[in-house]
Amino acid sequence: MNPVVRVFKGADLLAHSAALRAVYLDAFSGPPWNEGEEKAVEFAERLTLDVRRPGFTAALALAGQEALGFATAWTTPNPLPTDRCYPQAAAGLGPDRSVDWLCGAREVDELAVRGATRGTGLAADLLEAVTADAPEGRSWLLTSVRSGRAMSFYRRHGWTQATHPSPDGTGIVVFLSPRHPARSLAAQPLTRASSPASRRPAAPPGTAPPAG
Repeated sequence: MNPVVRVFKGADLLAHSAALRAVYLDAFSGPPWNEGEEKAVEFAERLTLDVRRPGFTAALALAGQEALGFATAWTTPNPLPTDRCYPQAAAGLGPDRSVDWLCGAREVDELAVRGATRGTGLAADLLEAVTADAPEGRSWLLTSVRSGRAMSFYRRHGWTQATHPSPDGTGIVVFLSPRHPARSLAAQPLTRASSPASRRPAAPPGTAPPAG
């Protein structure tokens, strides 16, 4: 049976809380997230507050009575909050761009699908469902640099990476949606050819290159 994607705009989503919790656990129990039942319960409890946020939008994929995946989003407030991972996003973008690019935009908070559905296009359908009507096309999200799968997924679907923490670290990455008007302004990572290190004079034979 092909899944049907339903869009919710408020508390009606809570009728599916148990199914959402099960999908969350399936999606995030493995690496690099390694989240267990306790985190899934926390998500379900948090959802009772999230559905009240301005601009709340959710998409739920159902095959009959079985939930296969979901996405949640809402409007980022102004000023930018100082809890959760917002400070990391602001540090990466700077104060002016944080306000101009993120505040008032559709913020995708969660995107989760059951492991058995990966590679079927369902995650892309859910992402599109919660961002399709974003005001002026302004949508954004955060993910962890630890998840190569997530990073590749968003790039493949036209999202633009706007912050660039060390790929060897545990930083948070901001992505702008394909229709975000600021996506062309996002700084791109330094390439080897353009980095300061690549413009240093060659080290003499038998010596180490300059540190830095």
